[in-house]
Amino acid sequence: MCLEAEEGVSEVEKTAYEPGTPCWVDLATSDVEGASRFYAELFGWEVIDQGEQYGGYRMAQLRGKAVAGIAPLPRPGMPPAWNNYVSVTDADVTTKAVTAAGGQVLMEPMEVPGTGRTAMYADPGGAAFGVWQAGPFIGAALVDEPGSLDWNELVTRHPDAAASFYHAVFGWDASRQPMGDTEYTIWQIGEAGVAGMFPMGDQFPADMPPFWLPYFAVSDADATAAATSRLGGRVMMEPADMEVGRFAVLGDPAGASFGVIRLNPTAAP
Repeated sequence: MCLEAEEGVSEVEKTAYEPGTPCWVDLATSDVEGASRFYAELFGWEVIDQGEQYGGYRMAQLRGKAVAGIAPLPRPGMPPAWNNYVSVTDADVTTKAVTAAGGQVLMEPMEVPGTGRTAMYADPGGAAFGVWQAGPFIGAALVDEPGSLDWNELVTRHPDAAASFYHAVFGWDASRQPMGDTEYTIWQIGEAGVAGMFPMGDQFPADMPPFWLPYFAVSDADATAAATSRLGGRVMMEPADMEVGRFAVLGDPAGASFGVIRLNPTAAP
């Protein structure tokens, strides 16, 4: 997730993102007030309403730096979910690339006044994702620090089709590695890992569509899982160890899924 640190800037602080790098996440939820309280308590966020001109969109901050967004559902009845956004130089060009690669345009590129441009798509397997063409707002100004975004992972039943699609759209190369009885993919731009992919197996309900899952850095995955339950959420996957650290998959009180991870000190960002 991290880019190389600029002179005078912490490696977890961002002033720009390379094209093709995940740069932002936001939550679309049926309970903006409840979600704001939940994540503020869980991650220490200060959640700020951006006003009616932004449709009730809220900005979550740590140390005064933007880390995520919270917004009302665009349409009633949609399930609450976290959205992943990838940095691009031109959302219109990306829209053409998505269509050519077999994806679907869910929302045409649109201007967000005073901040940048965005669009929403679905990959050929049905997983929704967005792009962000930066203006004055680049995306997350803080990553890889407890309470901020650390990793983005596609969970899909169609890993081969997804690998072809995201390579065509963003230039991602798929580096596959064994993980127990399955295979995990790290998408790379050059030598940098920018996102991951996990194949959906029998442990997932048959009617569950593919989805993007954000992981937030935490100092203690077990304590965060316990706090999630205490605050009205649920533990969907109990804390477990893997090579890079200890992680868990959680759900907020409205049902949106997210991951948390405590990286091992020796793990690469």
